[in-house]
Amino acid sequence: MSKIIQIVASPSEAFSEETIQVFLKKKNLWEKDDSILKVRKKSIDARQRDIKINLRVEIYKKGEEIPPSFIAPNYLDVSTKPKVIVVGAGPAGLFCALKLIELQLCPIVIERGLDVRARRRDLANINKKHLVNPESNYCFGEGGAGTYSDGKLYTRSTKRGDVQSILNTMVNFGANENILTEAHPHIGTNKLPGIISSMREQIIASGGEVRFSTKLTDIASENGVCTGVVVNNEETIFSKAVVLATGHSARDIFYLLDKKHITIEFKPFALGVRAEHPQSVIDQIQYHCEDRGEYLPPASYSLVEQVEGKGVYSFCMCPGGIIAPCATDSEEVVTNGWSPSKRNNPWANSGMVVTVNWEDIPEFHQYGPLAGLEFQKSVEHKCWQAGGMNQTAPAQRIIDFIENKKSTSLPECSYQPGLKSVNLQDILPFFITNALRRGLKSFGKKMRGYLHPEAIIVATESRTSSPVRIPRDPLTLEHISLKKFYPCGEGAGYAGGIVSAAIDGEKIAIKIAERLADPQLG
Repeated sequence: MSKIIQIVASPSEAFSEETIQVFLKKKNLWEKDDSILKVRKKSIDARQRDIKINLRVEIYKKGEEIPPSFIAPNYLDVSTKPKVIVVGAGPAGLFCALKLIELQLCPIVIERGLDVRARRRDLANINKKHLVNPESNYCFGEGGAGTYSDGKLYTRSTKRGDVQSILNTMVNFGANENILTEAHPHIGTNKLPGIISSMREQIIASGGEVRFSTKLTDIASENGVCTGVVVNNEETIFSKAVVLATGHSARDIFYLLDKKHITIEFKPFALGVRAEHPQSVIDQIQYHCEDRGEYLPPASYSLVEQVEGKGVYSFCMCPGGIIAPCATDSEEVVTNGWSPSKRNNPWANSGMVVTVNWEDIPEFHQYGPLAGLEFQKSVEHKCWQAGGMNQTAPAQRIIDFIENKKSTSLPECSYQPGLKSVNLQDILPFFITNALRRGLKSFGKKMRGYLHPEAIIVATESRTSSPVRIPRDPLTLEHISLKKFYPCGEGAGYAGGIVSAAIDGEKIAIKIAERLADPQLG
């Protein structure tokens, strides 16, 4: 019978299964006839100068059967089963589609953008030529926004559903098994496309459909019941249910729902900048040393502060990462961050954002539930104008921002389209810059060295979450006024990241299957 051991080791001792085995032998925790070791959980404790690794390991004796880390679902053919339309091929849509197949329903996935590999041409165009394709970019296309913003899988949404099940599915389609053990699992932008492609191939192999360059342009309904969707302004597709998983940046969907009097609501969100440091600076601060060495990963951080009751916090921190241009229209500048699987770039970047509530934007109240969206658009457009009316982003050294002066020069940065020195006080709303300035000062006290002369902030980080909520019934998960229409994931305001969106997608699939199995409701 296997035994589980909790240990605390140094980074070098916990570096691999081989070094862990040596450590266990030194501690007389490794018996001679024990031969196989599996790491079950791993986390870094960097609170003290002497950094430790917390490990939970399981040891099996020779010849003992090792149970699999997970059991992959059996995806049967569903080509003749009831059809369910899934709008959007991001994590919410893909996991919803896979769960529908498990539940013997046939998903028809429609995606406005291109497949995950074809998207790369459009990403290159926005980086190198400042050309934004409004249908294919960092936000739109197979895999959704998370595919090219590196696949961070850490979530606090453990109460929303089975996080481990989502990670197991990722491994089933090609992710490294270390995501099952790491405290802050991460796949990497270079690894995700293959995983997404495998998911799509499974959907098709099981009899489902995946259609690219297929944009939702209208919603078909009859007597308060959704009957299907109109795509590309020309074709109506009918189905037993429609899942709306279009992500936080599909503004045309919010406008469509508002026009059709399908209830939507304002939702608080966050807006700010992306902060970038040399990775070595963050390593030195977090690991209390000049050089982290070969046994520790690039360091990350998580910061939060309350400024006059308003939250200022780090978001989507990317060690060894890149700042990316994530605009979805030509006259806006939007930034986000990503890291490759090795997180081996020389910079660390993170969103630094401020909460935006209804009372913060009275001049946009005329737009009703779209007030946050219109505010978001206005800031992005000002950044586009300030940057030079292309994808050049306005930027400032952090220390100059705090002192409210334009930077005379800017350091080298990972943002490929380029930077323009601007006093961000002149283009961002005062309630944002005031809270950011005070928040950054506080962060400089919490992380000595954070206010580094080579650190910069780049505007604007504005797509942290949807500024709109599409309300649904808490029991059926249907829209509150349109039956068989299921708002899902980040775009609907019910998730915040890859894992929580995937969980929400699976929950929707389960509810649809329950309804269709009930002869009185289906």
